[in-house]
Amino acid sequence: MNLTRIVDRDQAAVGHVGDALTLLPMIPQDTRRLADIGSGGGVPGLVLAIVLPETSVTLIESTQKKAAFLQTTSDKLGLTNVKVRPVRAEDVAHSADRESFDVLTARAVGELVFLLEWALPLVRKRGKILAMKGQKAAEELLAARKVIHMLAGGEPVVHPVELPGTDHHVIVEIPKMGTCLWQYPRRATIAKGKPLA
Repeated sequence: MNLTRIVDRDQAAVGHVGDALTLLPMIPQDTRRLADIGSGGGVPGLVLAIVLPETSVTLIESTQKKAAFLQTTSDKLGLTNVKVRPVRAEDVAHSADRESFDVLTARAVGELVFLLEWALPLVRKRGKILAMKGQKAAEELLAARKVIHMLAGGEPVVHPVELPGTDHHVIVEIPKMGTCLWQYPRRATIAKGKPLA
């Protein structure tokens, strides 16, 4: 299904499963609702749903083929705590799920300046975003400073990830400090290629 470039089982165990598990120390034990944007092949969302059975996990994936894979896989694994939303994050943010998640995760989902517009309106006050980012994380954070402020985000914390056998990356943690204005996120037809900042 072309869900991942890693096809070796041992490499996948580290590069996907192990990588997803690096988020666990940053997820509070009392997390009731977690969302994963751009879930794709299920990393980190499905992995987190397996290890956090008491947490409701919403997988947001707008590509229908990938969403169908996520639903089939969660059904076969018997994951009763998983809900697949086969729509864009902007649509979820303008639904009853707005500002309802304790934690939101994202891996390899666009630049921060765009990701944060989709993600921060989904997170409740005092919740957080955990974005898995590559070598351009510092550059992306600098470009996203204004957006973080506009969308009621707090001061970012960057956590280096040291996982043998994987590319160097970091987890960018951004707390949610208040309520987002209702007009955000903008509809995809309006915002495409045009960052807020």
